[in-house]
Amino acid sequence: MARNPKTERKPPDLKYRQVKVDALDKSRRGKHHDLVQGILQELEALSPGSAMQIPLADVGIGLANLRSAVHRASTTHGLAIETLADEKNFYVWRKKK
Repeated sequence: MARNPKTERKPPDLKYRQVKVDALDKSRRGKHHDLVQGILQELEALSPGSAMQIPLADVGIGLANLRSAVHRASTTHGLAIETLADEKNFYVWRKKK
């Protein structure tokens, strides 16, 4: 009698553990998370018509990465912002409604 090769196959041994997707934390926590959270907290307390001046030399990351991280986080928190930069500083403020 011929054997059916499909019924005799063992499932492969898994190298990695399986977890339920529902149990995963899907929020992004990048390497600049603490810096960006501090900026957002100060932005929320900022008086209208004022901008935060952040010295680029003090933050330790490049302008493009900083701007990207701040915009990403502000969008996630539902905070509309605008930014501007010069050679030494990064400026960020809340948009007028």
